Amino acid sequence: MEPIYIALICIGAAILIVGIALFIYLSNNLLGVTKYVVESPKIRVEGVKVVHLSDLHGKAFGKKNARLIEKVKEQSPDIIAITGDIIHKYRDKDISVALNAVESLSKIAPVYYVSGNHEMRNKRYRVLKARLAIAGAVVLENESVDVCGLKVCGVNCADIKGGKFFHIAQGGEGGGQEYKLLLAHLPQYIQKYALAGYDCVLCGHAHGGQWRVPFTDIGIYSPGQGLFPKYTSGVHTCGDTAEIISRGLGNSQCPIRLFNRPEIVVVEFKRSQAKPE
Repeated sequence: MEPIYIALICIGAAILIVGIALFIYLSNNLLGVTKYVVESPKIRVEGVKVVHLSDLHGKAFGKKNARLIEKVKEQSPDIIAITGDIIHKYRDKDISVALNAVESLSKIAPVYYVSGNHEMRNKRYRVLKARLAIAGAVVLENESVDVCGLKVCGVNCADIKGGKFFHIAQGGEGGGQEYKLLLAHLPQYIQKYALAGYDCVLCGHAHGGQWRVPFTDIGIYSPGQGLFPKYTSGVHTCGDTAEIISRGLGNSQCPIRLFNRPEIVVVEFKRSQAKPE
């Protein structure tokens, strides 16, 4: 083969390799923002904006997560909700990234955090929970708080299968008329969340299916749901309950996302007129 053809083949291969590397880098590091509007006559304060983050897994978007923090700040949230797996392993690096992120986020808006399955795998979770609180997060462990006219409830990931979220929904003095927002890591229990009476649930865990079929919302795999899982992203409804699933920010066992950018979710809660009987 002529040297010129060999050179052209080598150049083409190099361009292809660089292109693939750039695509993979952007797929895992270019932050996307997805916005939703939820309306209900139960909402007492108009236009409450919640930024929902999930599955950071110790990942840093720039030094001390500067790009992530700036993106969140641009949304002007009233509340920041973190739905678990803020760490991947109990390495000092992961914990440091998580604590620095919470400390910076808490300067933007109140941060409410619930655990994910990665936190539950280690006996040091109690220590992490205390350090998250010091960093500025309100750690919700099967309890609720009233924030901006919403009843924000949080369930410990280890207690989801046991149904601990049922008693959280029943607490309070709203007579069933307050708007109940549940923070829960696992999305596949939507029917149970609806049965418990929540109006909206924010979840993560599925990582958007990790790899997605190009130009579709079809994810390939999620722990707990298997191949081609149903609950990986977007809005799902069950009765009067809306579940909003974040595709997450970082990665865990599978280190690469494909066609599935890291996602910041923004939910604006607006008051609507009551439907006629």
